[in-house]
Amino acid sequence: MTHNEQDLGPRQFVGRRGGDTATLVDGSVIAGVPEAKRAAEEAGRELRFDFLDDEAVLDLLHRRHADEEEMFSAGFKHGVPLALVGFGAVVYWGGVAQYWETPTSRNAYLAVAAAVLVTQIFFFVRSAIRVWGDPVRQNLRARAAKYREIAHIARRGGAEIPAHYPHYGPYPFAATFRPDVDDREQLRSKGADDHGNS
Repeated sequence: MTHNEQDLGPRQFVGRRGGDTATLVDGSVIAGVPEAKRAAEEAGRELRFDFLDDEAVLDLLHRRHADEEEMFSAGFKHGVPLALVGFGAVVYWGGVAQYWETPTSRNAYLAVAAAVLVTQIFFFVRSAIRVWGDPVRQNLRARAAKYREIAHIARRGGAEIPAHYPHYGPYPFAATFRPDVDDREQLRSKGADDHGNS
């Protein structure tokens, strides 16, 4: 549980990284719109999750928020140093190193700068693959994205659901559902049954 989740009420979650808290919309409100109910039932069979179970959805939204925090943290941890070192290397080359008299010194600088940048790029890519490419996290994102879609169907059908609920954008990548890792997700979700009754 992240620090800002410790102060949440029993039906609240953080909708965006660093954003305001939101209150869970009852599954009965979504189920009150026939089209949304059908979409939730179809998605439930496809993604092995009960989108109308309030407790399971709230757990899903808490875990999705933690996932977003970890994605940002991983990107920041490796992306900022990479950008700073890369910018510094280019500026130093442009202002100083390219004017050195001997080609050997210039080539040595380029070799060292390239080695440092390649190393940092390696750590950045490795972190990205670990966080964004993890199949357990992809299942979580696939379910969260589908829940958002179902909530929007219900809102368009007349249900009283706040605009942009659940207050985060869709996942344009790394949200492929992988049924072969489903059991692993269950183990990592702190014992919560997020698979519905299938």
